[in-house]
Order: sequence, then structure tokens, then C-alpha cells
Amino acid sequence: MPQWLEIVLRTLCAVIVLFLMTKLLGKRQVTQLSFFEYLTGITIGSLAAYISMDLNTNWYLGLIALGVWVLCSLAIEFLQIKSKKARDFIDFKPTVLIQGGKILEENMKKERLSTDEIMQQLRKKDIFQLADVEFAIMESSGEINILQKRENLPLTPKHLGITMAPEKPPQVVVMDGNIMDEPLRVMGFGQNWLLDELDKIGAKLKDVYFAQVDTYGTLTVDLYDDQIQVPQNEERKLLYANLKKCQADLELFSLSTKSKKAKKMYEESSKQIEQILAQVTPILNT
Repeated sequence: MPQWLEIVLRTLCAVIVLFLMTKLLGKRQVTQLSFFEYLTGITIGSLAAYISMDLNTNWYLGLIALGVWVLCSLAIEFLQIKSKKARDFIDFKPTVLIQGGKILEENMKKERLSTDEIMQQLRKKDIFQLADVEFAIMESSGEINILQKRENLPLTPKHLGITMAPEKPPQVVVMDGNIMDEPLRVMGFGQNWLLDELDKIGAKLKDVYFAQVDTYGTLTVDLYDDQIQVPQNEERKLLYANLKKCQADLELFSLSTKSKKAKKMYEESSKQIEQILAQVTPILNT
């Protein structure tokens, strides 16, 4: 057999085996790697190259070595799942680098990090003041996670005593011009609804490259031809429908919350939108 053909066959065999074994190892091998997973990835790559190129040895020996490494990796992952002590021994323990706005110098030296490096990590998280940090922890993967002090955290509905209705994840309902029936059913709609919504904005299914439905049933559309503009009268109808939907959502939130303060706020906001609708209806419906 010619050498070039043998290399082609060996490489194809290595690709197939490597793909199957990587699938066996699972998603962790393609995410942020732990220390041992990093070593496993390097070694498996080296063994795959050995199988492809070393014509002086039997190729199946490389497959045996590859299988042993994969089995060892699976055994260690299973051990890590079952034992906290094993996790701490095999992987690095998390290290607190900043606590209460103060840098822990001894831990920084232990992880061989400089002040410039930790400040760079803070800026990546949009934090420019050391005093704003409650905790900064280096995980076993080497990633640095940061918790800001409470007074610097973003305000959420929970802080206001507002209970929000559960959300559904947005669903792609048209992809590459094809209707995705299953996501439509998940959102509680059908093809007729989709075609009606497209008709409201003056678009045909054949013109749609991508369409997505969000939690509130709002359709977002991207057309093949980015130069096509939605007709002005259709934009008005869409705006009117969105205002009506906002009013309905506020009334729903008012009924679902147990907070009297929140209920009053929702009811007042709903009445304000109702007043706005009364003023703009003659314009939007023309």
C-alpha cells in the first residue's frame, strides 16, 4: 500500500475514533478544562497524531493507548462526582483573592498573580473600583468570579417586592426560510398565526430568513433583503397592538402579585396606557 494512502486511512480512522471518544467523555472536554482534563486533551491529541503519521509502528497500539487514556479520564470523572476529597486532590481548590474590598496578598502570591492581572480581570467584569468588590474567587479552572457589594448590584423586581410571571425561552420559528413547527407548538401557536403576523408587517414567508417569538408572543423578523422596509401603516398597527399587549400584561401582573404596592402601581400604569391609547388610536388606525 502506498504511504500516502496509508496516512489517509490512518488519519480517517483517528478522526472517527477521536470523535467517538470525545463524545464519550462528554461536554466537559469542550468547556473550561480542569487540570487533569487539560492534560487529557493534550495527550489524546498527541496520540491521534501518532496514529496518523508514525508508519513504523502498528497503528492499533495508538488506539489502545487512546482507549486507556479515555477510560482513565472517565474513571477519574466518576471518582470526582462521588468524592469531595478526590475533587480537592485532583483539581485545584478555589482561592479567595479579594474579600471585603481588600486584596489577600498571600493568596495572590500562591496563585502567582500580580495586582495588574487582578485589576484587568475586574475591568473585564465592568468593575473599576476595588472597593466595590465583596469577593473575587479563582476557581479550579483558573477562571476568576466576582461578587460586587450589595449596594452596587443591579436593582431587580425582587428588591421592589414585585413577583414576575415565569418566562418561556424565546423560540426560533423560521430558519433559512423554513417554518419550525415544533418551536411554534411550544409557544402555543400554529402556522396560521405565524402567517397572519407576517401579513401584519407586510412580509411573505418566502422573504423571511429568520423569525423568533419571545416570551410575550412578539414576533421578530429578519428578511433576506435588508433593504425592504415595513409599510408605515403596518408599523402603526403593530405599535397599537404592542400598546394593547402592554396594557394586558400590566393587568395580568396586577392580578398575579400579592403586594398591594405593586398591584396599585400596575393598575395605575395600565390606566395610563389606556389614556394614551385613547389619544393615539385615531392616528394609529388611519
